[in-house]
Amino acid sequence: MKRSTLLTAGLLLLAPATAFAHPHIFVEARLEVVAAPDGSIQELRNVWRFDEVFSSSVVMDFDKNTDLKLEPNELAEVGKTVRDSLADYDYYMNLTINGKNITVQKPDIIHVDYKEGQLLMFFAVKPVEKMQLKGKLTFGVYDPTLYTSIDFPTDNELAIVGDGFKACKHAVVRPDADEVISENKQSLTDAFFNDPTGTNMSKLFATRLEVTC
Repeated sequence: MKRSTLLTAGLLLLAPATAFAHPHIFVEARLEVVAAPDGSIQELRNVWRFDEVFSSSVVMDFDKNTDLKLEPNELAEVGKTVRDSLADYDYYMNLTINGKNITVQKPDIIHVDYKEGQLLMFFAVKPVEKMQLKGKLTFGVYDPTLYTSIDFPTDNELAIVGDGFKACKHAVVRPDADEVISENKQSLTDAFFNDPTGTNMSKLFATRLEVTC
C-alpha cells in the first residue's frame, strides 16, 4: 500500500538512500525486552511517538473523510501499511547474541493512536530463533539509512521485564560519535557517509541495551 508519500517514502524507506544523509522524521521510543519462563527472550515491546510535523502529514494522507482526525478504521490502515512495509527492514530492530545478528518475526498487529498532535505506534515482535539468556545480548532500535532519528529520552526507556534477568547485568550504551569514528576509521569510509545503507555500520552510533548473563 502506498497511500502516503511521506509514510512510504520516509518511514518505510522506499526513496533513494543518498537523499537521507540526516534525519527527516523524529521518534521518541520505548523498548521493553521481556524474558520467557524458560530463560529466553519472549518478545520485544515497542512504543514509538512521532514528531508533530510527520504526524500531521499522516493525518492528511489517511484522513478519508477529511474531518482532520483519524478514525479507528483509518488508524488501522496506517498500522497495516507499516506492518506490511517495515518487514523488509526488520522493524528497525537490532538484536545480537554473542555477536550474531538475530532477525524478528512479523508482529501480529501494529496498534496506532493519535493524541495531542502526535502519532503513536505500539507493537511487539519476537525473535525468529530462540535467544537464551546466556552470554552477551544487545537490543536496539535504529534506522540504518539515518532518515528516521529514533531516540530514547532516558535510560529508563530501555527496560528489561521478567525474572529471567535476575542473574544478568544490564546497561544502556549511548555511543559517543567521535569515539565511534576514531575507533572505526577504516570501516567508516566516505562511502558510508554518502550512502549509509551500503554498509549497515550506522548501528555503531545507535543507543542500545547490553545484557550479560
